[in-house]
Amino acid sequence: MATKTTIEWTEMTWNPVTGCSKVSLGCKNCYAERMAKRLQGMGLWQYRDGFKVTLAPEVLADPFNWTKPRLVFVNSMSDLFHEQVPLNYIRKIFDVMVATPQHTYQILTKRHIRLAELAPDLPWPENIWMGVSVENQQAVTRIPSLVASPARLKFLSIEPLIGPIDRLPLRGIDWVIVGGESGPKARPLTKEWVEAIRNQCLRRRVPFFFKQWGKAEFNANHRDPTIAKSHPNHAKGGCQLNGRIFRRLPASP
Repeated sequence: MATKTTIEWTEMTWNPVTGCSKVSLGCKNCYAERMAKRLQGMGLWQYRDGFKVTLAPEVLADPFNWTKPRLVFVNSMSDLFHEQVPLNYIRKIFDVMVATPQHTYQILTKRHIRLAELAPDLPWPENIWMGVSVENQQAVTRIPSLVASPARLKFLSIEPLIGPIDRLPLRGIDWVIVGGESGPKARPLTKEWVEAIRNQCLRRRVPFFFKQWGKAEFNANHRDPTIAKSHPNHAKGGCQLNGRIFRRLPASP
């Protein structure tokens, strides 16, 4: 299933796998789990088992049908390196990405150990970007596995940011995305946490992309114009940091 998305750092999502299971504090209020239940209620076949890991080979060929180059978030509704996704199926997904170099694919995982195990045996052309999700200082342990991978472009998705990260290893990292949690049970985000990461990226000259505060009450600037849904850069809770919008993208590999 391929779908246009409102996620600010990509253009569309492609989900040859759906469903996942929680592995850390960052998963507590998983948006994909909430969405899967909603889609199951709507009768979508791919979500017939709710948020259980489900393979969808019927959508594997979708990228061949996209006429224009696209920026694609792979498995926004799952984790490609989940233990229940067979290696031979992961290879099929990579084969499609390799065969469609006109598109750029973004993969995220919290399962850095399996990434480290499988990455040496997978192809890594320039159009496949690999990232790990990091939610607090404890989760930076995922980063070395990413850096050691053969991926040409490596990025961090620090969302939801649920705690301070004062020591962020950025050597070998090409892009950092930061965002606050949204939804009914969203955990708070503070300006100091965001600024600390922004400053570390600035020192290392790593492109920094601030996605959202998550909720307006987390935003220290209640006059932030991007809170309004009518603003062209609207994001949940707004996206200005000290009066500026930071939405830098990585340089091509």
